[in-house]
Amino acid sequence: MSGEQKGGLEDVVVSTSGICFIDGNEGRLVYRGYDVNELVERSSFEEVVFLLWHGDLPSRNALAAHTRALTSTANRRLPPKLIDILRALPRRTAPMDVLRTGVSVLAAFDPDGGDNSRDATLRKSIRLTAQLPTLVAAWERVRRGRPPVTPTPRLGLAGNFLYMLSGKTPTALAVKTFDVGLILHADHEFNASTFAARVTAATMSDVHSAITSAIGALRGPLHGGANEQVMRMVEQIRTPERAEDWIRKALADKARVMGFGHRVYRVEDPRARHLRRLAGELGRQVGDTGAVEILDTVARVVSADKHLHPNVDLYSGAAYASMGIPTDQFTPIFAISRVAGWTAHVMEQHGNNRLIRPRADYTGPTRLSYVPADRR
Repeated sequence: MSGEQKGGLEDVVVSTSGICFIDGNEGRLVYRGYDVNELVERSSFEEVVFLLWHGDLPSRNALAAHTRALTSTANRRLPPKLIDILRALPRRTAPMDVLRTGVSVLAAFDPDGGDNSRDATLRKSIRLTAQLPTLVAAWERVRRGRPPVTPTPRLGLAGNFLYMLSGKTPTALAVKTFDVGLILHADHEFNASTFAARVTAATMSDVHSAITSAIGALRGPLHGGANEQVMRMVEQIRTPERAEDWIRKALADKARVMGFGHRVYRVEDPRARHLRRLAGELGRQVGDTGAVEILDTVARVVSADKHLHPNVDLYSGAAYASMGIPTDQFTPIFAISRVAGWTAHVMEQHGNNRLIRPRADYTGPTRLSYVPADRR
């Protein structure tokens, strides 16, 4: 890189957007002008989805219609042939690979096909947001040799997912915690997966293609898999009594500790405190607070020694684990939420499109002469 440029497009502004604002110095996350802390306290994921797509909060009637669309069995159900594909996949297939494949298959069955108009893309976005929880839950059931649970319109997106996963009605605390997790992960400006979606959308490709691109980017452990790595760390530590010695040794060995710091935030990630509180409440409800106690100790040591603050990934896995969700499903859950933001960005990109085509700072030679193979 020449001059003062940084790798990874750090601090490079690539476009304008009215969807999400992050103030890294003050630790604020804002969706369409509304602070995420207020949305967590007063809103629901369904309402946040409407906000991201339409630019403002809905009226009571508009919210009711929007919620009916997201929770209807017609929009939630998967094509039977997709269920057949799930059953044909090797049981060891990673859930993110299943999700990527599943979204591509859903494109083939979507009635709006390749129609990229705003209205058609909005209809496809409703179906994708409704179908992704069904897809993730169905694969969890199939890979364990159990039949998928039919979605129910009597539960919202959070409650229905937990119901489809276990076949049992979830507790109110579990539903609230999962709903908060969905709100907190719904959008985060031009992160890697969102940028991947916008690059694909900028070619005037369809929303399913853009979401498939986003899922591919999210699959990488440097983006979507951090909370999985946090729970792997908890599994290694095993008990709260071992936490301080374990983390001090890890820091001394210069091991990478996931769940801390962020490229954008210079203070604590505003999403972290909500998940810390809810993970603790869920742990007490199920009678197992060990994971949260371990993470509290890790956070105390890392914050004191490295001056790094917890991010959204530190406690989200502990909350999901308390609901009985397998660790390798944490990243697909991220996608269940982030599809709201991804689709909002696709619609914004299509609404004022210009092909995204950056340049590289070339560092190689430019005037080499070709030498035939027998003279090399």
